[in-house]
Amino acid sequence: MRARWSSLVVAVVAALSLVGAVPARAAEPDWSRPGPHEVAVEVLPAHTLFYPKHPGPGRRPVILWGNGTAAIPLFYVSLLRHWAGHGFVVAAANTPMSGTGREMLAGLDVLAARDAGTGLLGGRIDLRRVAASGHSQGGAGAINAAADPRVVTAVPIQPGGRADGARLRGPALFLAGEKDSIVTPAEVRRYFDAAGQVPAIYAELRGADHFTPLADGGGYRGPTTAWLRATLLGDARARALFSGPGCGYCADPRWSAFVRNAGAGGA
Repeated sequence: MRARWSSLVVAVVAALSLVGAVPARAAEPDWSRPGPHEVAVEVLPAHTLFYPKHPGPGRRPVILWGNGTAAIPLFYVSLLRHWAGHGFVVAAANTPMSGTGREMLAGLDVLAARDAGTGLLGGRIDLRRVAASGHSQGGAGAINAAADPRVVTAVPIQPGGRADGARLRGPALFLAGEKDSIVTPAEVRRYFDAAGQVPAIYAELRGADHFTPLADGGGYRGPTTAWLRATLLGDARARALFSGPGCGYCADPRWSAFVRNAGAGGA
């Protein structure tokens, strides 16, 4: 089992580091726009699930979500629906205290049971392609959850709390807000700096404060969707935004800072 997870992480890393597969200035899809899938939502005792109502053939990758302090999935509902509309199965922990990542990882047990069943999601969930994401305290939870070998990539949004980037096992996109005075860019940068063992990117959204990610994700919606498509679906157009010497986001004015470590193709 460990070898299988290790081989998947290697494949994800290779996909992110691929250079030249897609011209850097190819037309960029607008990942902030709604995806093609109608979305179903289920509120369970410990998790809220968002997923394509008509998943079609094949298996769908997973996103584990952690809320900020005192928040619940409703605070981020449009962002979570957006990801599901792009083909992901989202398990959002209902707890307002998700910093340990344990409640987020418990979502995998819920999804494993659904995948093994005969319902709409039976045989449709890809438990080998799992991302952890969250906001604020939930961002720290995403880092902690991504220390689990079942999680292959992390997307911490303005992460604040106890977490160690050095424990990450797969590629990570650390997102900060230029005007965030609650979890400052410097705090997010420290998580990024500690994650030198994996391909990692630090992206600071120009003008964003700590509440920008609420509701529909604001300016984070498109970039997070692109990262998830690149790492979990192998989407070459999305990958070109992060990879290569002239990556699509490298000089994009939406970012007040965009830094890649050596593993992600930076200096």
